[in-house]
Amino acid sequence: MATNLTEYTVSEISGALKRTVENTFGLIKVRGEVSGFKRAASGHAYFCLKDQQSRLDAVSWRGSVQRWRLAVEDGLEVIATGRLTTYPGRSTYQMVVEQLEPAGAGAIMAMLEERRRRLAAEGLFEQARKRPLPFLPRVIGVVTSPTGAVIRDILHRLSDRFPRHVLLWPVLVQGEQAAQQITDAINGFSAMQPGGRVPRPDLLIVARGGGSIEDLMPFNEEMVVRALAACSIPTICAVGHETDTSLADHAADRRAPTPTAAAEMAVPVRLELIERVAVLEGRIRSATVGQLQRRRTELERSARGLPDPRMLLGLATQRLDDLSERLRLRRPADVLRAKAERLEMLGRRLHELVSTLLRTEQRHLERTGARLVPTHILALVGRAEPMLADRGQRLERAAKRRIADGQARLDTLGKLLDSLGYRQVLERGYALVRAPSGEVVSDVAAARAESRLNLVFHDGELAVITGGRARRSGTEEEEPVQGSLL
Repeated sequence: MATNLTEYTVSEISGALKRTVENTFGLIKVRGEVSGFKRAASGHAYFCLKDQQSRLDAVSWRGSVQRWRLAVEDGLEVIATGRLTTYPGRSTYQMVVEQLEPAGAGAIMAMLEERRRRLAAEGLFEQARKRPLPFLPRVIGVVTSPTGAVIRDILHRLSDRFPRHVLLWPVLVQGEQAAQQITDAINGFSAMQPGGRVPRPDLLIVARGGGSIEDLMPFNEEMVVRALAACSIPTICAVGHETDTSLADHAADRRAPTPTAAAEMAVPVRLELIERVAVLEGRIRSATVGQLQRRRTELERSARGLPDPRMLLGLATQRLDDLSERLRLRRPADVLRAKAERLEMLGRRLHELVSTLLRTEQRHLERTGARLVPTHILALVGRAEPMLADRGQRLERAAKRRIADGQARLDTLGKLLDSLGYRQVLERGYALVRAPSGEVVSDVAAARAESRLNLVFHDGELAVITGGRARRSGTEEEEPVQGSLL
């Protein structure tokens, strides 16, 4: 059937639709929830904007994505600014997004609250995981921007309180690449080994200045939170102002309201430490002096109840002299002689007793006229002989024991006498000074009064002539003066 309809190619229809859509709508804003977000290797982002009834495909080129100030993920409600166009290859229409921003703070807070609950359920924010900060770290690592005021505030505060060695890992603190750089810096510090070319920090500070909620979004990223929770170094997080709170604050070991406060938490005040040490030193010194004084008082009090050591030594010396004299008087030979004399006396008495018995028996027989029975006398003598022999052996053994005991005691007392006697002193280089009469000369005046002196050494005696006066018959006469040999 003949018709006057215009004939179009597929490309012509696609091009016409593309121009019509682009010219009709131009630059627009669309509010919706992000769904199916993915980042291509080229850097372009592909996702959908949807509401309760419809969905709109969206694409954002790499240059636009790099200008975004928030981290996009599924479920985030945003306002997309861009242009509508068609995609002829699929006969679909889509939005080319040039700018993307959250649809109000409520949407971001809802997203962050949901993320916080999910990470808290994993135990990343548990208080039991928090580690104490070192009292005085030798090296402090700082993760922040190298050009901002944050690093200058931290360095200035550390210099005022207690100067420490600081290692700065420069990172971006906002923008699309900030979260990845912060994560890499935390992991890099944590992976350092002690004793390496670069000293390993004892404390880590992650900080940035204040800003909007969008500016602080890198510190709410899951990768940053997990890096802080897994860090092997104690951490302080100081993000934003005092009223700002990020998820990184919950994962760190300590939260500081500002970067300056983080520096104050990191180190004590050096002058205060010096003053405290001085106070403690004074207290220790006072306590030590007081303790020594108390001990000295107790010692003096106890000493007053003890006898004089010189008196104890004098009594012991006197007792030793007495024992020595007794030992000298009771020599072993004398003891043995006394025992022999006693044995001989007992033998004589026994012999007299036997003789007396014999005479008594003889007289009895003579009176009675009976004949003397030799066996009776022999039995009496036989019984007496073993008794006499046994008594003699016992006396001999007792005498030997007494002699051995006396000899051992004599040796012991001799050794004690040698240890306490003056001979031991002479062997150490001293000499005993005696007058010709044998008296001990113990002072200079007595030595000057003698014309001759005997010096007793450990190996002999030596007579010397002094310049003193000799004593003759109770009078003192001058002798020719001779040079003193003392």
